[in-house]
Amino acid sequence: MSQKTSLRQVEQKVFRSAFQDGLWDIFIGCFILEFAIGPLLSRSLGDLWSSVVFLPFWAIVFAAIWLIRKYVVTPRIGKVEYGSWRRRRLVQFNVVVFAVLLVAFVLGILSATDFATLPGWIHAARFSLIILIAFSVAAYFLDYACLYIYGILFALSPLVGEWLYVYMKAPHHGFPVTFGTTAGIAILVGLAKFIHLLRDYPHPAEELPSEGAYGD
Repeated sequence: MSQKTSLRQVEQKVFRSAFQDGLWDIFIGCFILEFAIGPLLSRSLGDLWSSVVFLPFWAIVFAAIWLIRKYVVTPRIGKVEYGSWRRRRLVQFNVVVFAVLLVAFVLGILSATDFATLPGWIHAARFSLIILIAFSVAAYFLDYACLYIYGILFALSPLVGEWLYVYMKAPHHGFPVTFGTTAGIAILVGLAKFIHLLRDYPHPAEELPSEGAYGD
C-alpha cells in the first residue's frame, strides 16, 4: 500500500512538472486577452464577429504551443506516460468541466434573455462565478495551484471592470483594463517559467562537447 502511495506521489510530482514550461500560463493569458480586446472590436465588427475573429488567432497560438512543446520542451525534459489513476482523474476532470460548461451555457441564456432588465453587475457576477468554479475544478484535478490564482484574478476582472464603468466612467465596462491586466500577469508568468526552463534544461545537443574539447 505504501509503495502504491509512493508511486502515486511520484506520478503527481511528474504530472505537475508538465506545467513548469509556462506554456499553459501563456495559453491561459492569451485566452483571457480575448476578453480585453474583444470589446474594442465590438463596435466595428459586432458582438458575434468580434469573438469569431479570434478563431484564427487561437489556431496560431495552439499550433505554436504544440510545436514549442514538441521541438523545444520535450527534448529537454522528456515525455511521460501516466498510469491508470491519473487517466481516470483526467476523465473525471473532463466530465466535471462539461457539467460546468453546461451550467455556464444555461446562465448565458438567462443573461441574454434578461440582459436589459438587470444591472450589469449581476451579469458580471454570473460570469465570475462560472469562471471561479471552472478554474477551481481545473486546479484541483490537474494539481496546478496557479489556476486558483488565475481563477480569482479572472473572476474579479468583470466585477472590477463594472465598478470602473459605473464609478470611473471607464469605456467598454473597464474590460480592456481588467482583463488586459489579468492576461498580462499570466503571460509574463508563463514567459518567466519558459525562460527558466531553457536555462535549467539546455538542449541535449548543447551539452555535447565540441571536437576541440577533447584532449590529445
